Amino acid sequence: MPHPSRLLSRRPARAALLATACAALLLAGCGESPAPRAEAPPPAPILQGKQLRFPADHPQLAMLKSTPATAAADIVVELPAKLVWNEERTQRLYPAFGGRIVAINADVGTAVKPGTLLARIASPDFGQAQADTAKANVDLSLARKNLQRQRELFEAGIVAKKDLEQTEADTARAQAESARAAGRTTLYGSASSGNQQLGIASGIAGVVVERNLNPGQEVRPDQSGPGTPALFVVTDPTSLWVQVDAREIDVGSMAPGTRFQLQVAAYPGVNFPATVAAVSDAIDPSTRTIKVRGLVPNADRRLKGEMLATALVREALTGAVVPASAVTLEGNRHTVYVQVQPGVFEPREVKLGHMGPREVVLSSGLQVGEQVVTDNALLLAREFAVAREEAAAPAATATAK
Repeated sequence: MPHPSRLLSRRPARAALLATACAALLLAGCGESPAPRAEAPPPAPILQGKQLRFPADHPQLAMLKSTPATAAADIVVELPAKLVWNEERTQRLYPAFGGRIVAINADVGTAVKPGTLLARIASPDFGQAQADTAKANVDLSLARKNLQRQRELFEAGIVAKKDLEQTEADTARAQAESARAAGRTTLYGSASSGNQQLGIASGIAGVVVERNLNPGQEVRPDQSGPGTPALFVVTDPTSLWVQVDAREIDVGSMAPGTRFQLQVAAYPGVNFPATVAAVSDAIDPSTRTIKVRGLVPNADRRLKGEMLATALVREALTGAVVPASAVTLEGNRHTVYVQVQPGVFEPREVKLGHMGPREVVLSSGLQVGEQVVTDNALLLAREFAVAREEAAAPAATATAK
């Protein structure tokens, strides 16, 4: 009889053999399922000359939507614009003398007339000008008395004629100095007193639209010019300027006197009439646009200065109109892809007559009625590039051999 320990060592070996046999039976009975067959890729499009031909059942044809080019007609071009004050009816007031603000008589929104006092400045410099005027008046009075005396002496034969002529010249110089000094002080305020009060007055009729001073503020005459805010800005808001940024291709439709429409966000659907007043002779180098100035009536004062607006300019164009998505840029050339027949496409280099946000007018390169690819034009451009590379590869190999 075998020893019990030998019986125990044989059991695991038998179990392993049995498991192996069962596995072999199962594999033999069931078998392995065959691997799925991969679908063959669709045949690639063929490049023939300049045309790319797709097979009739190629899946990419469903992605290449096309539409016929239409004839161009008058279109309305939208250009960015901004409303500003009419500088022909605007006055910016700066201090003519240094001093301190002692009174402010007008605020933003105040209606004024010519001569309306806006503010007063206590100015020692203006007081000096007043004193010079008073001194010139005294000198003139003395010169006139001296001239009267010299004439009496000359008539009596006491003085020579040259002395009389010298006195007349002195009197004329005194009179000129008095007129100069009085004109200077009268221009900015009273010439008859030395109160040192410099008045800031409006020179036009309009409305105060800007105030940049406070009580007690020190002002100087060198605080003026471009980049420095004026003490007061007075304008007539019933007429505004509109600054339009026009592209080079739009300049021909915006000659002085041309009428156009203006829209602002504050009044949706409302068009304000405007007229082109002037066109710049230079292109802005930073924006590559031409500045056009228009005139907008604003009798009801609904429009405000510095409003952003859109200028609607009607342009008469000739050529073929296609959707903007149909035009691609290859280097510095604009290209569209024409479907000459079902499944056959060819590229066309075109020139732009006008490029809008949704439609493009082509001045040359495409005829009205031709079918152009509007959807996935970049995909078609890529297919052309791949086909050209594949067509060039055999030629390069042959040359290398």
